[in-house]
Amino acid sequence: MMKNYELVKEEQIKELNGTGYVYRHKKTGARVVVVSNEDDNKVFQIGFKTPPKDDTGVPHIMEHSVLCGSREFPLKDPFVELVKGSLNTFLNAMTYPDKTVYPVASCNDKDFFNLMHVYLDAVFYPNIYTKPEILKQEGWHHSLESEDAPVIYNGVVYNEMKGVFSSPDQQLARLIQKSLLSDTPYGFESGGDPEAIPELSYEQFLDFHRTYYHPSNSYIYLYGDMDAEKYLTFIDEHYLSDFEKKQVDTSWKPQEAFKEVKRVEAVYPVSEQDEIQNKTFLSYNAVIGTSLDKELYIAFQILDRALFSMQGAPVKKALMEAGIGKDISSSYDNGIEQPVFSVVAQEADEEKEADFVRIIEDTLRKISKEGIQRRSLESALNYYEFQYKEANFGRFPKGLMYGLQMYDSWLYDDHEPFMHIKTNDVFEFLRKQLDGSYFTDLIETYLLSNTHKSIVVLKPERGLQSRKDQETAQKLREYKESLSKEEIGKLVQATKELKEYQEAATPKEDIEKIPLLDIKDIKKEIRPLCNEEVSVDGVKVIWHPYFTNGICYLKIVFDMSEVPARLVPYVSLMSEVFRSVDTKKHSYFELGNEIGIETGGMVTTMDVLPAGAEGVKSYFVIRTKCFYENAKKAFELMEEILFESKLEDKKRLKEIIGQIYTNMKTDLTQAGHKTASNRAMSYFSPYARYKEQIQGVSMFEFVKDWYESFEQESGKIIDSMKEACRYIFRKEHMMVSYTGKEKEPSFMEDALHKFSARMFTGELAKEETKILPEKKEEGFATAGGVQYVACAGNFAEQGYEYTGALNVLQVIFSYEYLWLNIRVKGGAYGCMCSFMPQGDSMFVSYRDPNLLETYQVYENAADFVEHFDIDDRDMVKYIIGTISNMDTPLEPDDLGERSFQAYLLGRTEEELQKYRDQVLSCSQETIRSLAPYVRCVVDAGNNCTIGNEDKLREAEDKFKEIKHVF
Repeated sequence: MMKNYELVKEEQIKELNGTGYVYRHKKTGARVVVVSNEDDNKVFQIGFKTPPKDDTGVPHIMEHSVLCGSREFPLKDPFVELVKGSLNTFLNAMTYPDKTVYPVASCNDKDFFNLMHVYLDAVFYPNIYTKPEILKQEGWHHSLESEDAPVIYNGVVYNEMKGVFSSPDQQLARLIQKSLLSDTPYGFESGGDPEAIPELSYEQFLDFHRTYYHPSNSYIYLYGDMDAEKYLTFIDEHYLSDFEKKQVDTSWKPQEAFKEVKRVEAVYPVSEQDEIQNKTFLSYNAVIGTSLDKELYIAFQILDRALFSMQGAPVKKALMEAGIGKDISSSYDNGIEQPVFSVVAQEADEEKEADFVRIIEDTLRKISKEGIQRRSLESALNYYEFQYKEANFGRFPKGLMYGLQMYDSWLYDDHEPFMHIKTNDVFEFLRKQLDGSYFTDLIETYLLSNTHKSIVVLKPERGLQSRKDQETAQKLREYKESLSKEEIGKLVQATKELKEYQEAATPKEDIEKIPLLDIKDIKKEIRPLCNEEVSVDGVKVIWHPYFTNGICYLKIVFDMSEVPARLVPYVSLMSEVFRSVDTKKHSYFELGNEIGIETGGMVTTMDVLPAGAEGVKSYFVIRTKCFYENAKKAFELMEEILFESKLEDKKRLKEIIGQIYTNMKTDLTQAGHKTASNRAMSYFSPYARYKEQIQGVSMFEFVKDWYESFEQESGKIIDSMKEACRYIFRKEHMMVSYTGKEKEPSFMEDALHKFSARMFTGELAKEETKILPEKKEEGFATAGGVQYVACAGNFAEQGYEYTGALNVLQVIFSYEYLWLNIRVKGGAYGCMCSFMPQGDSMFVSYRDPNLLETYQVYENAADFVEHFDIDDRDMVKYIIGTISNMDTPLEPDDLGERSFQAYLLGRTEEELQKYRDQVLSCSQETIRSLAPYVRCVVDAGNNCTIGNEDKLREAEDKFKEIKHVF
């Protein structure tokens, strides 16, 4: 096929509906995989094996840095320029414990080629050799604003990893891997330990690139409907042929199994005000063979679900009943050469460590002796087989996820990239093992007899972060004191020069080297909606007839507009309690098995939508997906959950509330940008305030109170959930969203008739249903080392009408003004903004070392918009980037959900087309006219920050109250 590549292997891959080719580049030895099929969402990625040798995070810093300019694209940030003006469906880079990967995806051929070209140039010819400022900006540097100022560390990765290391969950994950694989590269932190990052020198940084970023150490992947020969010819002629073959030593010896189980103890930071009793993390960890065992790779996922992770799984249940922690979780990392399995008890009593280990092993011995319930294994197997076959990865292209999964075998065996993609035979093999001893043998081999295990105990320590910050400050003071006056002057000058480098305008001729699509490459019309309204047994069914390959997507929604405001938090709790308690027919463990066998999953939740003048629309939702032949059974299970769940089981209810409490505490702080921005909007927005009441800080406070006062509150909690059911589950409130083309909605007539017979009837007491916003300005103190800084307001309240041009402004902010000032200059990991049709708008930063400085950036944002001035080419770029965000490829069920949400909100195709036209016709003048929108959002003074307590105290004038909630 191609003279410069050797075809190593060709295989039909039924799972991808295509053909896989394995090539080797003859001159350099570069490894190449091509998957040819009919998917028009094409993917390119190039990866390198990058095993770390220390904790400086050089693989991670390099991942950031190569995207800061290259030989053919010398501008400072080609990555950002691509995002602004590309129709990409994915554009990013990722650092893993043993590899670094650079993937792009697009449905547009020209755009796809452009993205591939820029990324290849970035990895092979980056500007890092001529621009030391790149390491300072993306990695770390000493910053000294003036001779009298203190020296500080700054840098994007440094601040990102301070955020990561503030999380006990992330810290525990790192400790677990290190405890088991300390003699391998997995014993080091590829992302970087903030204490070690400043040890990275410029020469070490460059040497890492020289060593590993070479074609001989590369893994190149092309996927989709494309002319692969054309692309591979370009890659050879333009890049690979420039290099000679090189021996790159990326080998390491696997960790030898321990002779006895290892124990590791460490501490994580909490603030001085936090309780430390029952806040310990206990983990039981084991190495599970090798990732090149293709049956084990999936079998242990099945075993994990059947025994540990699903609700009521026997090991999890035994630990919960013994009171070992508020929640029990498990994980199986099979994306490294020696996979690691862990069981974690969160917020546990450190004195129960021995009980934790004993209960796990006693339960496993009992199961190993008596056997695993066949139905549990079948349920877990069906669950994973459904996931693999459905292959819906949300916003991530299929080809991207397949390519990343290939590394789980390809990185360790050049001839086996398709091992974990070709799953049909594996599932067939595993199904035959359901009745034998295969799975119990896995328990014995890898969990009971295996000595390659560790017990990791992570305990809280008050004020640890403050002490670390003080130690860092002292270290930097001593560093400054060691400098001569001349050296201090040079450091001040270097800090100034870095800022000048960051602020300097990129020459126009360099920007124009980034290839750009034309407006004519963009579709002018919106993606159509697909809603067909029919009545089935008196129930409104909104049918979305998309082809789903035999899968039926069902979503039953109940209008909550009559639910009293006082009951709303209890409905949120109830959505978590359903599926996690016994029903009249099944234990909750058996129920989980039935769901796994008959469906691809079942979820109960709440949907909250912004609704213009009404403020908010809220719905209780139960949804599932299944094959058509199982639809009847799926409806029966949904009916059983809603009408036969035993909500009054107090023991189980307390366990569930404890799990919710633990998970929310982690989620709200790890996703601090979402928490802070919605909280800021809740000060004025009925929509955001409602969300707060069911999933934000307000809900967390409810959950915390319920858990701590359970004995007194349990009766009220149960009664409130049951009362809420009478308001919600009524036929007049019910609607069904159904996505599927193969079968008309009438197939559900019998099921809906049975549903209707179970509905509540009778008069309802009329109570206040509105949850009113309350103006606050809050700082939420944590023991973390970074901030999430938010401000919010509503432009519609000031009489401004929503326009599609605000989507363009969002892109401009995200990759121009906010990016430059908060990320590049400020050192934060991220910055975002949004403008919603009902007027709710916000700005927020992510893993930000600053606080007041970030608010100053927001305060100057309107001035930036008012004086916005770019050329026509740049304006086209922003329009294309905006359309890219609007035209993300969607799977059939996502298309159905998009149409259904438009139906619920009363959005028409005409309205959506108007917004798209406003994007396509957007001009500089249009953007400048949006300055008053931005000014009224920022001037509203709705500020909320989650972050370090000392930082909050320094900025206390910004807040009416500083709280310790988490």
